[in-house]
Amino acid sequence: MSIIDFEPVNQQSTAEMIADRLREAIMRGALAPGAQLGEADLAAGFGVSRGPVREAMQRLVQEGLLFSIRNRGIFVIELTTDDVVDIYRARTALEGGALELLLDGRREIAYAALEPSVTAMLATAEAGDATGVSDADQAFHEALVTATDSPRLVRAARTLLIETRMCLGALQTTYPDLREQAREHVELREAIGTGSPDRARALLVEHMDDAVRRLRDRPV
Repeated sequence: MSIIDFEPVNQQSTAEMIADRLREAIMRGALAPGAQLGEADLAAGFGVSRGPVREAMQRLVQEGLLFSIRNRGIFVIELTTDDVVDIYRARTALEGGALELLLDGRREIAYAALEPSVTAMLATAEAGDATGVSDADQAFHEALVTATDSPRLVRAARTLLIETRMCLGALQTTYPDLREQAREHVELREAIGTGSPDRARALLVEHMDDAVRRLRDRPV
């Protein structure tokens, strides 16, 4: 079995560092949906013993990014259209809950936290950089949840955001005009910072529903 080349990690590195590398590879499509992961090959690639690799893979199995088939091995999940709908339903619930926390006394904190990702999205959209826009999009939603100061919400959001990038496939946006994607996030940030709470709620739900429609309608 061939795998992508990983740079060796320091022997002092933890299983969490390896798990982070694997999450990144899954998110960016370097480990494709359905790909089988070999413990020995990964250990050699990372330059570590099998123990940390085994622990890292089990973490990702628990998170739902990998799955195990008895007597066959561990594989990267594959997402169906039903999975896409479910991911966005879960994100709507989670980020909607995060939004309520932000609207209840953390609006200024959230507004400031969302500024870097919005700035990056506007710049990359103007440059026609679809990958950069997708990176900034993910950073926006990570910042939105992180601004709640709830470690549990952050942990729950992490897997959903990775699965979202997997839905897009190879980091391709579903927006024909990248500037439209950026504008949506600018409007949502402004609503969170100074707009009416009802407008902020409506924009977030609309943003999630629109993403599902675009993913469903995207040519295969």
